Parts: sequence; structure tokens; C-alpha cells
Amino acid sequence: MHNNFEKGLWLSRYIVILTVVLSILASFSLILIASWDIVEAITIYNPLFSKGIDDNNQFLFKIISSIDLFLIGIVLLIFGFGVYELFVKEINFAKARFIESTLQIKNLDQLKNKIIKVVIIVLIVKYFEKILKLSQNFTSPLDILYFSISILCICFGYYFINKK
Repeated sequence: MHNNFEKGLWLSRYIVILTVVLSILASFSLILIASWDIVEAITIYNPLFSKGIDDNNQFLFKIISSIDLFLIGIVLLIFGFGVYELFVKEINFAKARFIESTLQIKNLDQLKNKIIKVVIIVLIVKYFEKILKLSQNFTSPLDILYFSISILCICFGYYFINKK
């Protein structure tokens, strides 16, 4: 009975396949939506093609929002592959072709670190997106100074995250 319980417990790890499949589907969905947004930005919000648009802010905002969706899609892709390799089995196809790949995960800490790095990039892009919206409200040199200091803080934070 003890062996049957352990066997059942061991086989219960396959429940994560649901997580893997849904993460990959969500990743594909976000990448497709971001691609559509890029096409829409190029055709509708591009000052080169639309005569009614007199500045680049809306075009740039759509592109940056799309990059954000791409990055979140990448996070979900890394998560899906990582969970599969950690709980189900190593992907031999990738191992044979890619010696060092972002999608090869050896332990939970490695998965967590890869996801954290991409999430930080998403936050930086989100910050840039918000600043782009607010840039029209910069009225004094002090506003520009605060903006520069905030960018410098982000650069320091990113440096310390990647420092080994």
C-alpha cells in the first residue's frame, strides 16, 4: 500500500501539464495580439501613412505597449518550458540542438531568476510607457531632472540585478 501511495504521489506531478499547456497558449495569444497591435500601429497610427497624425507619441505608445505584451508572452513561454522540464521531463530535442538555451531550466531557482529578469524588463518598459504619456506635462527643468534621476535609478537597479 505504501508503494502504491508513493507511485500515485509521483504520478500526480503530471497535473502541471495543464499549467504548461495554458502558459504556452497564453504566450501564443499575447504574441499574436502584440503582433496585431504592431501592424495596427504601423498602418493606423503611423504619421507617414496617416495625414491626421501630427506627432509620434501615439505611434510610439502603441509600439511600446506591444513590446510589453511580447515580453509577458516570453515570460509565459519560459515559465511553461521551465515547469515542464522541472516536473515532467527534460526536453531531449532542445538538449540535442541547443547546448545553452534560455528555455533549458535545471532547477526552480534558475526558473525564478529568468522570470524575474524578464519581469523587471517588463516593468522598465511599462515605466517608459507611463513617462511617454506624461512627457507632455514636463514644464520645468526640475521635471526633466527628476525624470533623469528616475532613469538613472532604473539603470542602477538593472545593473545590480545582473551583477554576478
